[in-house]
Amino acid sequence: MPETVYKIIELVGTSTESWEKAASNAVAKAAESLRDLRIAEISDLDMQIKDGKVEAYRAKVKVSFKFDT
Repeated sequence: MPETVYKIIELVGTSTESWEKAASNAVAKAAESLRDLRIAEISDLDMQIKDGKVEAYRAKVKVSFKFDT
């Protein structure tokens, strides 16, 4: 098996529905321009609040992809 190198980037996805949707949005957007996505790790979750109500869910996601050498 040849040796492989992966790069990890950090993204923040948002959603008005849920943290799961926020994380999925981040991965979906990354998949539009990156090839060979491998792993996604949620590193932080938070919410934007306005007037005492949740306005948006945010998920900080670390995504790894195969790095072409």
